[in-house]
Amino acid sequence: MSTLMSRHHEHLYIGGQWVRPATGRLITPVNPSTEEPLGSVPEAMEEDVDAAVAAARAAFDSPGGWASWEPARRAEVMERFAAELDARAEAIATAVSSQNGMPIAIARQLEVGYPGAVLRYYAGLARTTEFSETRDGLLGGSVEVRKVPVGVVGAIVPWNYPQVLATFKIAPAMATGCTVVLKPSPEAVLDSFLVAEAAEAAGVPAGVLNIVPGGREAGAHLVSHPGVDKVAFTGSTPAGRAIAEVCGRLLRPVTLELGGKSAGIVLDDAVLDPAEIGEELVRATLTNNGQTCFLSTRILAPRSRYAEVVDLVTALARSLPVGDALDERTLVGPLVSAQQRDRVEGYIAKGLAEGARLTTGGGRPAGLERGFFVEPTVFADVDNRSVLAQEEIFGPVLCVVPYEDVDDAVRIANDSDFGLGGTVWTADPERGAAVARRVQTGTIGVNRYLPDPAAPFGGFKASGLGRELGPEGMQAYLQTQSLYR
Repeated sequence: MSTLMSRHHEHLYIGGQWVRPATGRLITPVNPSTEEPLGSVPEAMEEDVDAAVAAARAAFDSPGGWASWEPARRAEVMERFAAELDARAEAIATAVSSQNGMPIAIARQLEVGYPGAVLRYYAGLARTTEFSETRDGLLGGSVEVRKVPVGVVGAIVPWNYPQVLATFKIAPAMATGCTVVLKPSPEAVLDSFLVAEAAEAAGVPAGVLNIVPGGREAGAHLVSHPGVDKVAFTGSTPAGRAIAEVCGRLLRPVTLELGGKSAGIVLDDAVLDPAEIGEELVRATLTNNGQTCFLSTRILAPRSRYAEVVDLVTALARSLPVGDALDERTLVGPLVSAQQRDRVEGYIAKGLAEGARLTTGGGRPAGLERGFFVEPTVFADVDNRSVLAQEEIFGPVLCVVPYEDVDDAVRIANDSDFGLGGTVWTADPERGAAVARRVQTGTIGVNRYLPDPAAPFGGFKASGLGRELGPEGMQAYLQTQSLYR
């Protein structure tokens, strides 16, 4: 048995207990750095999802259940949960990196640091948010306006940031009094067992958090389940559209955080010294091997400095150490699977066929015969209407697109089906902010980019519906009731 495996690896976490799955089907995650299996865990099927929803329903509906707890009491449980996750930090980081190829140094920062911070943030909001107010009625009497939890939440998360994106859903749901059925991706399941152990150790009441790792069948069943009151999904835009259709038919609230093809606008006054902007530029464009939805993978450069920008981006990409995700020196690890590597290589071939100029990368790294590796790749002379610039690649592939002036840069940035992230690079932050406000996107940074838990995160256009994080993220798990007196 792999050292990454939980002692509960043969069970599912449902209703606060470790239970045998309904069938013997297994998920066998593979280490993308070595192509070796990491062990096997049960795959949840429809019967398991039914049991998890029933447990969540009971925890929500029962007298004295989670929804009826005082918010401050729920906050105490959430803070204990955060502490138990912290106690498992290294094991979680190692499990994530071993499954999806995220460099271990990045996993420690994001997959370990972020979840605890988000849980504590929403615990704080639970204590300070007013969940009811009384107003004078216009027709006499008074009106009590209550914010009440929406109910049982079906939460579906992808493999690229399994801990971060799960907590984006679990934390506001728990803070408001909702209960959760979490379905992790089959590519990243081992860390979810550690989360379940942390919840158990923290005393999260039975049924408040249930975890059912599974594939599309389990996900589809969860989305359409009659016992679910809301769906929260992070993943691809095509999958999000399918989920939205089901939720629309059922009149079921849904939050969708979907794909992106964000623009990084380099203004003509930008400092192009790698010592000054290199670290932030790499973080904004290539984090997690390019397997990140909000990255500025379309870099827009002024014609007056186009060659400089291409040279900078090329040099930065070429300088990044590529290797095993568990190697402390690695900054670019493997892609999550052979299928994902094939997809990225297919886009590289399309870029070449479209006539884009390859400045670095484009192949598999020398000396890494095993593992799903692709070299950090940069294309110049890219037409913004090309496949390379319009479709989400989800790998370490950047394209540099020229523009004439600021108006042209904004036009190109907005010429996309997506609108999730973005950046502006400039020596004048106020000028950068003015340009950023013109970009049709849910989030954007000036000279840096990292989603902040205190601010809403989500996209425009095909990048999704609704928002996560910030106080706005908590509102998505509440519904309003008016009581006339």
